[in-house]
Amino acid sequence: MPSQLTYPGVYVEEISSGVHAITGVSTSVTAFVGYTARGLDHRATRIFSFADFERAFGGLASDSELSYAVQHFFANGGGEAVVVRVPKSDSVAASVTLLDNIDGTGKEALTITALSKGAWANEVVIDVDYDGVADTKSFNLTITDLGAGTVEEFDNVTMDSAEPNYVVAVVTDPDSGSEFVSVEVPDAAAAPPVESGTVGGNIDFADLQNNDPTKDYTITISSDLPTGAIVDVSVALFDAGETLPTSVLGLCRLMERKINLALKDVPGAAVTCVPSSSGKGVRVLADFAAELGARDPAITFGSGAPNSALTDMKLGAGSITANVGRYWLGKGRDALAQKDAVEGDDGVVLPMTGDLIGNEAAFTGIYALEKVDLFNLLCIPDATRAQPGNPAKIYVDPTDPTNVLEPNPVFADAMTYCQKRRAFLLIDPPPEVNDVQSAADWKFSGLTVHAKNGAAFFPRLRLADPLNDYQLRTFAPSGVVAGLFARIDANRGVWKAPAGTEATLTGVQGLAYKLTDAENGALNPLGLNCFRNFPIYGNIAWGARTLIGSDAEGSEWKYIPVRRTALYLEESLFRGTKWVVFEPNDEPLWAQIRLNVGAFMHGLFRQGAFQGKTPREAYLVKCDKETTTQADINLGIVNILVGFAPLKPAEFVIIKIQQLAGQIQA
Repeated sequence: MPSQLTYPGVYVEEISSGVHAITGVSTSVTAFVGYTARGLDHRATRIFSFADFERAFGGLASDSELSYAVQHFFANGGGEAVVVRVPKSDSVAASVTLLDNIDGTGKEALTITALSKGAWANEVVIDVDYDGVADTKSFNLTITDLGAGTVEEFDNVTMDSAEPNYVVAVVTDPDSGSEFVSVEVPDAAAAPPVESGTVGGNIDFADLQNNDPTKDYTITISSDLPTGAIVDVSVALFDAGETLPTSVLGLCRLMERKINLALKDVPGAAVTCVPSSSGKGVRVLADFAAELGARDPAITFGSGAPNSALTDMKLGAGSITANVGRYWLGKGRDALAQKDAVEGDDGVVLPMTGDLIGNEAAFTGIYALEKVDLFNLLCIPDATRAQPGNPAKIYVDPTDPTNVLEPNPVFADAMTYCQKRRAFLLIDPPPEVNDVQSAADWKFSGLTVHAKNGAAFFPRLRLADPLNDYQLRTFAPSGVVAGLFARIDANRGVWKAPAGTEATLTGVQGLAYKLTDAENGALNPLGLNCFRNFPIYGNIAWGARTLIGSDAEGSEWKYIPVRRTALYLEESLFRGTKWVVFEPNDEPLWAQIRLNVGAFMHGLFRQGAFQGKTPREAYLVKCDKETTTQADINLGIVNILVGFAPLKPAEFVIIKIQQLAGQIQA
């Protein structure tokens, strides 16, 4: 009722209907855990296409099983994935320390370290300048990942830890900080790091405009490249009587054009000229490729008499600061304003058992997925990685032959985690499982993981390798299967078995072992899902059983679509009924629960998710004084009973044919 009725008339009041619509969750968000060529270590990253994967993780790499699995996933219909990069065991993170002085007495101002290990970080460039900064403690920091083509700018950061724009706080901020590096200040008494590049003094343009024909405006550029590729390159900036620039920006553009023209015959050599921080001088940045032998060469200027260019443009000794051209993460030298550079290294030992499992407390390995709100499928193609050059043997540490990759512990921990997160694990066969007998032995006794939230597949698949002239290569099938699950979910629903003639395997050109009907008949009762090749249809998935789907067990969770439908219902109802918490626990609440959960279940019934001709035959929702007793109410508990009649796949289609006897007509 309105709070107060003060005059005769009609009053309108909106009354809540008590409807809290339940939205079904996604069913095929797939998590991939394993090695990639680049990317953030142990950081779950959401992607929506293989192009996203290329930008974040470097694309395909011959030693990255995960990279191929992600490509197969999207090629087969996948739409959303979460990738966790696990670096190689012996990889090294690139780092460099910047000093606050170039005279050899500088303090350690800033240590910059790549957020993930590997040689990829050797392509990260760091620039420091003082343009428009607030005070002498402030500076601008620019981080450029040349490999990804991404630039991060952190303007007006400070060395003062008491300020909100403290460089460490800004760069390491989890929401707006760097995606490439972390920073720390080794010496709190240090000034900002020295500005990168060769910085000239303030120019008197009135003097520069007095273009005396006797003045020599030819400069000689030298660099301390180890190869000696750039030594004494002469550049005539302007001729006698020529109209000279009237601004620093104009002079910068002229110098950049003339210098780069002079360097055109030196591959990989280039410079960039910008105004200095004061706005009155020139700052020259060397941007030389690795082929020239160094990543941070200092540019110096020299000229014969009368040294007009050095004098008038303040590029001579006494007015110039010649620091490294640019700071390169992991590629620096103990010279000028940097020290202690550690070069990033990919290493040679791919992630082993413990690396893939990770640490739950540190959120590494599979436990990096703790930072993800939802995932439905989990693939770990690295768990059954084959040896390089020997696709029939499982991976062994090349530096320690006793260190063998063990799939069972990886899958065991992954299964435990999947059960906690209401997710489904896709298990790949080891490379040595390459015929019917080895497949039966593996499923019967070799595979120690035995639970309802997973399925195993056989055989491994043959697909073209773009990195090897599209020659066929054998891969773990989990990426293809996850994409197939996503495609069937989108087209038919999670309750449809991801198998049959419509379950074609896109991109698969062969099977590591081609099964016959009889051989398939020996493996299917064990709960091992097989891939088959049929005329017309090609390579398809021909099995939909969980790990506990063997005939001998007779489990209610025998079939993949039944188990995944249950997981879908559990997660959707878990998220969709949170509004119930702390509501008055009585019949009005129970009625609302029955209304909302019943509406959700009825919507699925209308889509064909359950057996039965009527809702009564298909599902039930019960929440009343029978499910929630007074004792439950006293304990703050409300019990909701939801039941459903699952659709089970027509695994065996029996056609009965009867021959009719001749009919005697009267």
